[in-house]
Amino acid sequence: MKIKRLFLICFMTSITMIASGCDFGAPPADNMDLVQTAAAQTVEVHQTESVFETLVAQLTNVVGDENTATAVSSTETAQLPTATATQTETSIPTNTPTSSPPTATAVPPTKTPVPVPCDWAGFVKDVTVPDGTEFNLSDSFVKTWRLQNIGSCTWTTDYDLVFVSGDAMSGPTAVSIGETVRPGETIDISVSLKAPDEKGEYTGYWKLRNANNALFGLGSNASKSFWVQIEAVDEDNVWDPDNPLDFASTYCDASWRNEDGSLPCPGAVDNFDDGSVTRTSAPKLEGGYQDDEPTLITIPNSGSGGRIAGRYPAIKIKANDHFTAIVGCLDESPKCDVTFVLNYRVDGGTIQNLGSWDEVYDGDYTRINVDLSSLEGEKVEFILRVENYDDSSKDDRAFWLAPKIKR
Repeated sequence: MKIKRLFLICFMTSITMIASGCDFGAPPADNMDLVQTAAAQTVEVHQTESVFETLVAQLTNVVGDENTATAVSSTETAQLPTATATQTETSIPTNTPTSSPPTATAVPPTKTPVPVPCDWAGFVKDVTVPDGTEFNLSDSFVKTWRLQNIGSCTWTTDYDLVFVSGDAMSGPTAVSIGETVRPGETIDISVSLKAPDEKGEYTGYWKLRNANNALFGLGSNASKSFWVQIEAVDEDNVWDPDNPLDFASTYCDASWRNEDGSLPCPGAVDNFDDGSVTRTSAPKLEGGYQDDEPTLITIPNSGSGGRIAGRYPAIKIKANDHFTAIVGCLDESPKCDVTFVLNYRVDGGTIQNLGSWDEVYDGDYTRINVDLSSLEGEKVEFILRVENYDDSSKDDRAFWLAPKIKR
């Protein structure tokens, strides 16, 4: 601000001196000349003042007095035409982007974890008595399920196996599971049953019950039952030495052995260590074919010389009798590799061979038809035998479909 004042003072002093200098050395004149001269000087002074004012204004703008600049700016703003909202929208140029704005990646909502039910069971396998197993009328048997605790609570000895519907087959209403099962562990749960005294198919449905008497079972909501399904057959199929022999219906009349000793009948399902024999009326053969005839499932024990053999009571052979059967590996048994053997013995003598057939899991099976005419009139014990091939019985689920003597 001091600089501006000093500048203006200097400038005005210079102008005054210039103006005064105009009178220096003026020649004397008469009165008219004096008037004209005065008038001319007055005009010149006014012109000088005008020039002075203009220069002051310009210098003031150049110096940039802040207050004056603000006032000018405000004045200019006030003089601008007021635009309506529509005008503002149309008068402002729209900048079109040269590329699409980045698309925001949608963040998936966080899933709320579904709580695992406290009591929940998963079915693993039928250890004994697969669906469709045949029993003679009033035969006793033991049904065993393998279940897994897939819930979040431990099953204790206060938990029970409970019959809920269907055919009870003379079984108890409830039986303790007998042990503690932690989440993720499995248990074999058994119940003693008895085939009804009338022919037909029978199914019993079972669940588990916790210590608070709440029932639970299988399925997505732990509400589904597991079951036992059998077929009770007529006692007419019981052993009769004078009638054609049905090896599947009377299989527990035979004496079953592995390499080390006797085996129970029926045995445990899929017992590859010790070997086993079971029966079903709904076999699924290799290749996926589903049959509906009585079938024996025989598994030899593991190890060198592993085998399973069933010796049947003697039957008197008549003319034109034939032994018939279909043999092979059950479905889903890819490592099955066995040899089927049909032996016999007459009147307690030496064991003889009627034939042998090798089977592997190749989608095919073998039909057996052996003429027994040479044994006419003899009382013959037949022996059904299965041997493992490579010392291992893994997947050796060997079936004898409808094995019988035909006349």
